[in-house]
Amino acid sequence: GAPPQFGRPAPPPQTGWERLSELWRRDERQRYPEETVNIAKSAFTGGVVGWVYGGLPAFYQARRAFIEGSQGELFQNRADAVQSAHRAGLRSFIRYGWRWSWRVAAFVTIFNTVSTGLSVYRNKTTIGNFASAGAFTGALFRMHLGLQGLAGGFVFGTAFGIPAGGLLMMMQKLAGETLQEKRNRERRELYEQKLAEWQSRLSVMNVLGEMEGNTQEGPETEGARES
Repeated sequence: GAPPQFGRPAPPPQTGWERLSELWRRDERQRYPEETVNIAKSAFTGGVVGWVYGGLPAFYQARRAFIEGSQGELFQNRADAVQSAHRAGLRSFIRYGWRWSWRVAAFVTIFNTVSTGLSVYRNKTTIGNFASAGAFTGALFRMHLGLQGLAGGFVFGTAFGIPAGGLLMMMQKLAGETLQEKRNRERRELYEQKLAEWQSRLSVMNVLGEMEGNTQEGPETEGARES
């Protein structure tokens, strides 16, 4: 038989757990799947958006409050007063921006991880996946408030997940195929390519084996004739 390195390539993942485990593995080029990369990108984007959302209002509010509260203070010049106001606003921007940043990033990361996991496990993308992910994430963020907070987070997350999922699915459809369809197509094409390469190598090995056998049979036949 052929050596181990010429073994038949493994088929694409067939079960949900196999597809899930593939999400966290690198391919031959040491690259993570597109779904995993998108989760990381969305977490970073969510963090930036959250920082801007929470930081900018805090910046302007702190700057205005500093100006209103420092009317009686003496400054060396106008530039010194402006810089002091900006420093006060910047401190609030960093403080409140960070509070919103990590919360939005965590919410987006959990939501995308759950929705992506459901889509990969079920091997299809549906609104139900996003609604379930939103409900789980919302309930998780509000569970510290008790049953009432848990229920409120569940409703809010579901209401968030449905339109967000619908928008993502519409964007994927406009691109021609969903992310899951693209992933399945790439898996199938890669498997067919590896299978063709394996069959080609196997044919070469068989030809080499036949040539080696013919070469060994030659001296044996000549020796038999001489005897």
